[in-house]
Amino acid sequence: MRRLTLLLLLPLMLWHGPAVAADEWGIDGEKVDRFEAKVVDILCELTGNCPANCGNGGRQLGLLKADGTLVLAMKNNFPFTGAARDLLDFCGKQVIADGLSIENRGSRFFALHFVRLAPDGEWRRANRWIDTWAAEQGVAPDSDVANEWFRNDPTVKALQEAESGKLGIPGLKAE
Repeated sequence: MRRLTLLLLLPLMLWHGPAVAADEWGIDGEKVDRFEAKVVDILCELTGNCPANCGNGGRQLGLLKADGTLVLAMKNNFPFTGAARDLLDFCGKQVIADGLSIENRGSRFFALHFVRLAPDGEWRRANRWIDTWAAEQGVAPDSDVANEWFRNDPTVKALQEAESGKLGIPGLKAE
């Protein structure tokens, strides 16, 4: 009986918490990737223009590995949003990034899925962007408006209207 109890408890004793790993997408050239890096403001790294707190979320953030490789992090849940909201709390700090590295036809991408403070912080899913956007717009994160944020974003609408008019037809302005 002792052996059976020991055998049943052994997996629990060896378990060190949830093994977070990125979800595979089935894209050619993808691999689940986990690495340590410093969260940096990409423009700061490339140009030396370095505002406080990585630009307070107004700039794209990246991951700088110890070997000098600058990894441009993208997002998977919400198109065209980048990973700035998910990385901003870690500006200038070492993190462990978990996601998918994708290399295809000479292009490299890193889709951030999870992040934690190095060496052993709490894992956090990289999905904060829509919650922040929805709060700024005064809508629920799971609403139809938030699900189609790109059609409802005031900045996107203003840019579209400036280029194509209220009707969305280039050259035809509403009276």
